[in-house]
Amino acid sequence: MISEFQDTVPRPTDGFPPVHLDNNKYENVLEHLDSGIMLFDSNGVLTFINVQMAKLLELPRSLLSGCTLMQMLHHPQMSRFKKKKILRIYRETIFHRKRYHELIDEYGRHWLVTVTYGDQMDGDFLFSVKDVSDYKQIEQTAYQNDKLAMLGRISASIAHEIRNPLTAIRGFIQLLRPHLLQLGKDEYARIILTEIDRANDIIYEFLNSSKPSAPQKTIMSVNSLLKEVVLLTESEGLMKGCEITLDEAEVPLNVSIDVKQIKQVILNMVKNAMDAIEDVGEEHTGLIRISTGTENKYVQISIADNGQGMDHNTLVRLFDPFFTTKESGTGLGLSVSYRIIKNHGGNISVDSKKGEGTRFIIMLPLV
Repeated sequence: MISEFQDTVPRPTDGFPPVHLDNNKYENVLEHLDSGIMLFDSNGVLTFINVQMAKLLELPRSLLSGCTLMQMLHHPQMSRFKKKKILRIYRETIFHRKRYHELIDEYGRHWLVTVTYGDQMDGDFLFSVKDVSDYKQIEQTAYQNDKLAMLGRISASIAHEIRNPLTAIRGFIQLLRPHLLQLGKDEYARIILTEIDRANDIIYEFLNSSKPSAPQKTIMSVNSLLKEVVLLTESEGLMKGCEITLDEAEVPLNVSIDVKQIKQVILNMVKNAMDAIEDVGEEHTGLIRISTGTENKYVQISIADNGQGMDHNTLVRLFDPFFTTKESGTGLGLSVSYRIIKNHGGNISVDSKKGEGTRFIIMLPLV
């Protein structure tokens, strides 16, 4: 039996049958990779560019092949944004010997650019570009969860340390209140008690930002919930020069939610939209459009405004605890909203451009 097996094992002297390397086949593979590939020879001439790279540059390959880098940078059909990015990569590669570059394109996608050169390339420069937007999203979500977990540990350790003395102060002020009333200074006691209650509310919000209470779910019509939100906010919106519209879905959409928590999330976003519109100026006619729809097995709630919008740096930190662009804000509203939606098995995303407005999208599982 062993001898039969040994006969089937190729001996070192036998070798393996030679394999013919078909260059056309490998070139075809490179042509259709999901990563962009671009090869410059030692004279700086573009000798190869695949389909994906041409799509990224938004130019036909026939116009790019045979160009030098300088000719590409002066190409009339290439956008100014792309020219600036290519020039930056060139400078960092040549002057700083950098081989890996991360950049964000004009559509908000994240790209990793890898430059390969040296002796193994015989003087050529190989550029590969890969879309890493999904990895960045996962990384951002993990980073957000880590920060919220850390916030939870901090809040748990200090909550009682702050609340206990506040409770004691409140009790003694109530004992002193009759004496202050006799002196005609009852207003002082009222102000102190009001401020203590406000401090307790801030602590409560702080605790909720790290660990909102478990949702007490009931089945609720999305349209009914949004109608309530519009009723609660339309008078304030009119005072601030904002019109709030609701585009209801034609079919009934039901979700299993903690009504109080989800209402808190939507109210927070509508009020943020009012503030963004107010910051544009008094002459600006504000519009907040709330709409619903479905995507796969989820209800999609969209809250869009025509306010001042946000830049990329603000968007990146938008759901961070304590990050705010408001003078009087705590920076906890959106981080609380993020955790509430996650606790409901949903997702929350935002799309915004400076000067063009903002759109929040809430996804919740359909019942």
